[in-house]
Amino acid sequence: MRILVAGGAGYIGSVLIPQLLERGYDVDVIDLFWFGNHLPKEVGIINKDIFGLEEKDISGYDQVLFLAGLSNDPMAEYSPAENFISNGSAPAFLAYTAKKAGVRRFIYAGSCSVYGYTVNELYDETCPAVSSYPYGISKLQGENAAIQMQDKNFSIISLRQGTVSGYSPRMRFDLVVNTMFKFALTEGVITVNNPAIWRPILAIKDAATAYIRAIESNEDISGIFNVASGNYTVGEIGDLVKSGVKKYLNLDIRLNIKHIQDYRNYKVSIEKARKVLSFHPKNDVESIVEDLVENRDKFQDFGNPNYYNIQVFKKISKK
Repeated sequence: MRILVAGGAGYIGSVLIPQLLERGYDVDVIDLFWFGNHLPKEVGIINKDIFGLEEKDISGYDQVLFLAGLSNDPMAEYSPAENFISNGSAPAFLAYTAKKAGVRRFIYAGSCSVYGYTVNELYDETCPAVSSYPYGISKLQGENAAIQMQDKNFSIISLRQGTVSGYSPRMRFDLVVNTMFKFALTEGVITVNNPAIWRPILAIKDAATAYIRAIESNEDISGIFNVASGNYTVGEIGDLVKSGVKKYLNLDIRLNIKHIQDYRNYKVSIEKARKVLSFHPKNDVESIVEDLVENRDKFQDFGNPNYYNIQVFKKISKK
């Protein structure tokens, strides 16, 4: 099977693609490589913008994965215009072109951020998606555009991901568990801005598994699927990172608990992904911390701007 991964040189792709190669897939990546290239040499490289693709460029691929776009709220709020182009228009264009080219399946990297603010409810895929922030709105636009192209010859799967965390060769420290781990090691304190709000967390190892389950699912399957390793309050995440750092590094960390209002609060059910895709996460916050500790020698400089998407994005935007 031939697979094209848009944005495959990013945080998730750098973990997923080596696993796809191990499973015998022929993988090409289209990316602008803002954060460098940490991919195996066996991967085919297309260094160009998604909007530069034509139907002939995609012909011959069996599946297309969209991992591209702007990946968090700070980037979206810094440049709402670029956010809506990259997260709303780009997946629509790529799915449309892939369908014309005869691709059988399009997999979209969605986000649980589309749920916005919920009041102590466990949301499944039938619940309202009512985000009022640029990032969540744009992710829903991209998802809706792709989903409406689905038919009997063109499967569309959107994985609404929880906040991904854990080690990747293309490392990030602007994700909640990774961020807390960084401050635990650099400052000896973890700041929790609001301990009451809920977040679904997705270990990057489970994220890779979710994409594999989607790729290898029956070709008749389409739809939206929540994927997460578990739901946690941010206060609980802080406690678990603190205890994990103590367990694996024998460091005593202090917690700094604040109560700052946050208008993003959601927890999700993954039962549909369990039943339809056979997605069974094996990780939790403690195993994410263990993963970071085990790979600690691979990210020595916590100040490296490449570890923070907004820093790289601002630099590129000024060129």
